[in-house]
This record gives sequence, C-alpha cells and structure tokens, in this order.
Amino acid sequence: MNNMPHFAALGIIIANVLFSMKGFDDFSFFEKYKFNIGGIKRGEQIRMLSSGFLHADMSHLIFNMLTLYFFADIVIITVGFVSFLIIYFASLIVGNLLSFYFHKDENHYSAIGASGAVMGILYAAILFYPDMNLYLFFALPIKAWLFGVLYLFYSIYGMKKQLGNIGHDAHFGGAIAGYVLAILFVPGILQTQLWIVGVLAVPIVVLFVLMKMGKI
Repeated sequence: MNNMPHFAALGIIIANVLFSMKGFDDFSFFEKYKFNIGGIKRGEQIRMLSSGFLHADMSHLIFNMLTLYFFADIVIITVGFVSFLIIYFASLIVGNLLSFYFHKDENHYSAIGASGAVMGILYAAILFYPDMNLYLFFALPIKAWLFGVLYLFYSIYGMKKQLGNIGHDAHFGGAIAGYVLAILFVPGILQTQLWIVGVLAVPIVVLFVLMKMGKI
C-alpha cells in the first residue's frame, strides 16, 4: 500500500487535533460543543457532530487518531475517499444517536470523542480484511473478525453495567454504521465472505434483541 490513503485521511486527523486542542484550552468552547443531552434537547444539534472532534485529554486524542490512521487506508483503498468520509461521519452520527436513545432521560449526560466514527472505520476494515491480525495490548495477535465480535460483546456488557467512563453505546452505534455501509458499498462481500458478514452481525442482533426485551 502506498502512503496516499494516509494523506487522504490527514485532514480529519488535523481537524480533530485543532478542535481538541481548542477544547483543552477553552472550557466554554468545550462545554458548548460536547455531546450533552440537555443541550441537544434545546435544539443544539450541532453537538451531535462537533462532539466527535473533542477529546478528554491528549492520550484520548492520540489513541483515536492512531487507530484512524492505521485503518483508514484499508477503507479508502477498498471504497474510495468519498465513501470513507460517508462511513466516518455516518458512524459518528449513528453512534451519538444511539447514545441519545439510551440516555435521553439524563439531561446532564455528556460525552466526547471520535471513538464512534473510528469504530465505524475499524468495523468496515474488519469486514474488508477479516483475517488480518490485530494486536491486543500491542503484543497478542488476534484475527480481526474475532476482535470485532468480542469487542462488541464487551460493549454490550459495558452498556448494561455502565462500565467505566466510556461511551460504549457510541462505539456500538459507530460499528453498526460501519458494518451496514461497508456492505452497501461492497455488496460482493455477501458472496465472498458471507460467513464473516453473519458472524459480525451476531452482537448487533443480540443488542437489538436485548433492547426489544427491555434488558438494556
């Protein structure tokens, strides 16, 4: 792979860095553009988008941007830069919509970060190259498709237990968007990798069943 896909995604990374740095230094700016249920209910829908460019701290920003950098090229090479942008921003919005659904009665609930968008890119990349190795703790190799399934089940568990200061619902929503759009943009994977498509759908189906049953 050449370096052009990396440069193609550089604009998003730069925007995240600049917006986040502004948020680090300007509390009122941060408060105005973070994801907040009460603010969105007041009509401040811009938060659904702007919150994806704010981060809690430098480590949060670096982790998300490194993940994006490493997986953007797979998606861009497979579907092109425009479709990559559609997946990125759709995953960001769908992730925040799912967060809004789960927290709509919590006016003080807030969240920030590009994790939903990045998860959408990662899940699309996993669909395109399910047998690539990802590394847990930077050391333990695991097949991408298995990582995707396990991570979404972990997200379901995190949503049920409200585990940590992590937007598990936004991650899950982003993954759903990445999954659906990857199939729409490359429908051939339904023929060449149908079992992978089915396996990666399992945690998504489980989430909707749990929601229907009122278990989450």
